[in-house]
Amino acid sequence: MGLDIRLPIGFLFSIFGVLLIAYGALSDTAIYQRSLGININLGWGIVMLVFGAIMLALGRRGTKI
Repeated sequence: MGLDIRLPIGFLFSIFGVLLIAYGALSDTAIYQRSLGININLGWGIVMLVFGAIMLALGRRGTKI
């Protein structure tokens, strides 16, 4: 059928990951005092970006037939 869901999922997670990384890197560090000083946004942004990149790579590999 030609519909590969990995490509849109990869783009979505990559975009959200980049947004979270930017917010985590540029935000004030005082908001992370409740989480023991751990920058949750930066950490999960990296995780989402890596997952999105993996999904994009798998989606592109699957379309090369």
